[in-house]
Amino acid sequence: MNSETSTNSLAPWQFFTLAGLIGATIAVFVSRGQSPAGIILISLTIFTAAIVGVATWRTLVPFTGWDDNRQLRVVGGRTRAALEREKTLVLRSIKFLEFDRAMGKVSSDDFDEMSTRLRSRAARLIGELDAGAGYRNEIEQEIARRIGGEPETPAASADVGVSDALPFCSQCGQRHDRDARFCKHCGAKVKVAP
Repeated sequence: MNSETSTNSLAPWQFFTLAGLIGATIAVFVSRGQSPAGIILISLTIFTAAIVGVATWRTLVPFTGWDDNRQLRVVGGRTRAALEREKTLVLRSIKFLEFDRAMGKVSSDDFDEMSTRLRSRAARLIGELDAGAGYRNEIEQEIARRIGGEPETPAASADVGVSDALPFCSQCGQRHDRDARFCKHCGAKVKVAP
C-alpha cells in the first residue's frame, strides 16, 4: 500500500479524532504527578480542540471546491451500492436456482414459486436503480467535460438506424440494453442475438 492510498483512505474526522487521542495520551504522560482532575481537564481541552478542528474543516471545505466523492447516493431510501449488491445477490440466486433445478435438487413447483419471487424482486431492484437518477447523462457530461467534447444529445442518438436500435423483450415488449441478460421490466431471461 502506497502513501497516496493510505492518505486518501483517512477521512478528516478520523484524522482529527486520531490527533485528539494522540494529544491526550501525550498530555497524560507529560503531566505525571498532577491531580486526576487536572489530567482530565487537559484531555478534555485537547478533545475539544479536535472537535473544533472537525468543525473548522467542515466549514472551510465548501470554499475550497474539494469534492468529497465518498458521499453515497441514496436511491429509494437506500444507497445505490446497497441496491447494486442486492441485485447481484438476487441474480446469483436465480442462477443457482436454475442450476439446482437442472441437477434435480428442486421440484418443479418449488422452482416456479422461487423463480417467480426472485425474478420479480430482481425486476423491482433494477427498476429502482434505473429510476434513481440519470446516471448515463451524468457520466456522459463528466466524460465530455474531462475530454473537452460535447455530450451526445438525445436528438443525435435518435438518428440511429433500425439495426442499431435496442432489442425488445419477447415477454413484455419493453426495450432492454444490448448486454442485458434479464429484462428490466419483467425479469424474463433475454435471448442473446448472435
